[in-house]
Amino acid sequence: MAGSVNKVILVGNLGADPEIRRTQDGRPIANLRIATSESWRDRSSGERREKTEWHRVVIFSEGLCKVAEQFLRKGSKVYLEGQLQTREWEDQSGQKRYSTEVVLQGFNATLTMLDGRGERSGDSGDMDAGGGSDYGRSSPMERGSDRGGDRGAEAPRGSGTGGGNRAAARPSFASDMDDEIPF
Repeated sequence: MAGSVNKVILVGNLGADPEIRRTQDGRPIANLRIATSESWRDRSSGERREKTEWHRVVIFSEGLCKVAEQFLRKGSKVYLEGQLQTREWEDQSGQKRYSTEVVLQGFNATLTMLDGRGERSGDSGDMDAGGGSDYGRSSPMERGSDRGGDRGAEAPRGSGTGGGNRAAARPSFASDMDDEIPF
């Protein structure tokens, strides 16, 4: 079908540490369980209600697997973009089973740590692990082009590498802002 879109965007928390497996040729595959929640106030009773959904996420991108293995832990808050895929498999008794998963694979996969690695290790930096993500960057002029090549893991901000970020070449947009309101 021309013009169709298969894109999933999730912002949630890991329900367990990432599970890292390896293929026969040594490539990593990461499995994550992401919890997303929505809350509302019940109109009839006035009580606060909450509903949590659990999502299976499979990462095939080698760079994103490294980030998941090194920096993600149970409770980590992440932003991710991937595709929805359903696979068919047989259980031990020979019954056909189906699993629907969010798959991060190829150049259009994005994984961004929202709570930064500093909250766990004492380092104050955060990690942008998907190319094309604008989280934490100061202005469109400083972003450069993140759209080509491997969109796997980028280096932590401030290291001077990754993603075409030219922030070191110019002062940031935030430094141009005055502290006083003009009116």
